[in-house]
Amino acid sequence: MPHLEPWLRGPLPGVPDLLQPVAHALVQAREEVPEYAADVGGAALWARPAGRASVGFHLQHLAGVLDRLLTYARGEALTEAQLAALAAEGKPRPALTTGGLVGAFEDAVDRALAQLRATNPATLLDARAVGRDRIPSTVLGLLVHAAEHTQRHVGQLLVTAAVVTAPPM
Repeated sequence: MPHLEPWLRGPLPGVPDLLQPVAHALVQAREEVPEYAADVGGAALWARPAGRASVGFHLQHLAGVLDRLLTYARGEALTEAQLAALAAEGKPRPALTTGGLVGAFEDAVDRALAQLRATNPATLLDARAVGRDRIPSTVLGLLVHAAEHTQRHVGQLLVTAAVVTAPPM
């Protein structure tokens, strides 16, 4: 039997029915990111082909934005540490490795899945505010956006990783 994508494997235990699509998208991203980033290291991690975002940025952003959106979904404001992490996204640091960045994303997905399991479906339409401007959203809106935004950056990471690891022509 071929490898089935998470949405075809059935419900994830403990995740409310209405949040299964969110959970499936995050699990798929968690499975794909290590594969797509596996061959990217050294200078390639921070290379910006055609001025686009680097694989390193995408890895940082995947973990960071997931954390931030889930914070808003809980009805909390961002912490100083989260704001500092946001400001640092995409800035190369020697201590950052592909493996470490992938691990941070995997941990962020694990925390997101735990939050999904703990989310009461009766709260999905509860109002939430986003950012300093307190833009209106809902718990469900934030959770769905967390999943689709994650998938978008996984696609961008895939393409950038392929470009920066392609053999010279």
